[in-house]
Amino acid sequence: MVLKDLGTADWWRQAVVYQIYPRSFADSNGDGIGDLPGITSRVPYLRELGIDAVWLSPFYPSELADGGYDVADYRNVDPRLGTLEDFDAMSAALHDAGIKLIVDIVPNHTSDQHEWFQAAVAAGRGSHERDRYHFFEGKGENGEEPPNDWLSHFGGPAWHRVTEPDGTPGQWYLHMFAKEQPDLNWERDDVRADFEHTLRFWSDRGVDGFRIDVAHYLRKDLSEPFAPYAEVGATELQLYPNHPYMDRDDVHEIYRAWRKVFNEYQPPRTAVAEAWVHKSRLAAYASPDGLGQAFNFDLLVSEFDGKEFKAIIDDNLRQAAETGSSSTWVLSNHDVVRHATRYGLPRGYGEHADPWTLAGGSHDDVDTESGELRARAATLLMLALPGSTYLYQGEELGLHEVGDIPAADRQDPTFFRTEGKEIGRDGCRVPIPWATSGPSFGFGTGSAHLPQPSWFGGYSVDAEDDDPTSTLNLYRAALRVRADVETDESLTWLEHESPEVLAFERPNGWRSITNFGTDPVELPAGEILLTSTEIEGRTLPGNATAWLR
Repeated sequence: MVLKDLGTADWWRQAVVYQIYPRSFADSNGDGIGDLPGITSRVPYLRELGIDAVWLSPFYPSELADGGYDVADYRNVDPRLGTLEDFDAMSAALHDAGIKLIVDIVPNHTSDQHEWFQAAVAAGRGSHERDRYHFFEGKGENGEEPPNDWLSHFGGPAWHRVTEPDGTPGQWYLHMFAKEQPDLNWERDDVRADFEHTLRFWSDRGVDGFRIDVAHYLRKDLSEPFAPYAEVGATELQLYPNHPYMDRDDVHEIYRAWRKVFNEYQPPRTAVAEAWVHKSRLAAYASPDGLGQAFNFDLLVSEFDGKEFKAIIDDNLRQAAETGSSSTWVLSNHDVVRHATRYGLPRGYGEHADPWTLAGGSHDDVDTESGELRARAATLLMLALPGSTYLYQGEELGLHEVGDIPAADRQDPTFFRTEGKEIGRDGCRVPIPWATSGPSFGFGTGSAHLPQPSWFGGYSVDAEDDDPTSTLNLYRAALRVRADVETDESLTWLEHESPEVLAFERPNGWRSITNFGTDPVELPAGEILLTSTEIEGRTLPGNATAWLR
């Protein structure tokens, strides 16, 4: 395989990035948890797949209250996952294979096991240590009620009460996620300085970029009186001026300072914001003097519908043009139901604010054939778009959501804090299968930390490796073609007689044609480069995409 030149400053603009959820990728020591040496052992697989970069979800010391997003030490490796030396070996192996490395940074909150929070609880009221977080006195006669009625994203109050050093019930601290994830006070200079130190620490170890978790949450205005939750609680994708705890204008002061840190390196370190905000607000996160790029999640909540896809593509390419950034395209990640399953569910899933709840039943409840056909078609369309593409581990196998995990085996705090009303994200975090059989389908030598269903073996790497029609080999072929025909970041829509067909052309004659309907259509003239499913002659069936030149 010819390695792409990723040494330029804009390598990220049309990169294909593969997300690894470390605890569920490859287990090297048989303890049931994926680890960094496991990732290193699979670098040849990643190279053959043809990706440009790996995005590594949190691998830091953590009590796993939220799958590693409760970080106890930002400049170390969880001992269950390896050591800093293992990190360096993994980084070197990736770079030797021509693959860049992006790591997750979680700046909104620490773990409650972080030394800062432990010191804050021990120091007591009014201390310098407590001011690094958001501590408030409670309401009620004895402070027994939370400071306000805000709710956590994982269910329940956004406040938790501590026990003071003298053993008495004490102050409350803000946690917009799990109670084990206290929110940091980004008004503090030492908080800002410490994270800049962290960015340099990993950049000095060869990290090429950063994915910024909940980038829109850092700055807060907690002056009283508090706005009621009914007014501010469900506004992430709506406009709310001067929101008290998310998407505030002053958050960009932080990212302008970070950009100066990124630009200390050659090539400059990249960054991409996870910011679930109104589309009119996303550009600021992707500005060249800020993080430089921001995720668009529109395809994650859309139907398999040509008109909807076209509107999303147009809107996000327009936004990218306005910022000078490139768009990001993603169909699956560690927070949502896998797209092969979403597309096999009854129509209407896009109307749900929380798609996690949709795959809580058996695998038998999903129309897997239609789901997989649509997933392959949507993936091929996505990979033809200008901009960068983010893939999630296992999607290259056509892997489905695991919906029927027993309650006793679940790990996601969402499931527990909502008393099972929301199924949570465990179903897309089940360790991926490498072999057709074995105690964890080749993930490790023992059982996996989340149970894998019996049908996983049919979706394993070994099962698909030598099958020319497999989803794995479709991804490999698509990434080879993409690398060969990649062009500048523009497209031209093409007219088609069928309203169910979405077709566009890139400047070098590369065409993508997707049939979102059920009736077959004839392909236009041109060399057929790749199709998402087998076709007869030049007839493209429904739920299929073809690439032509």
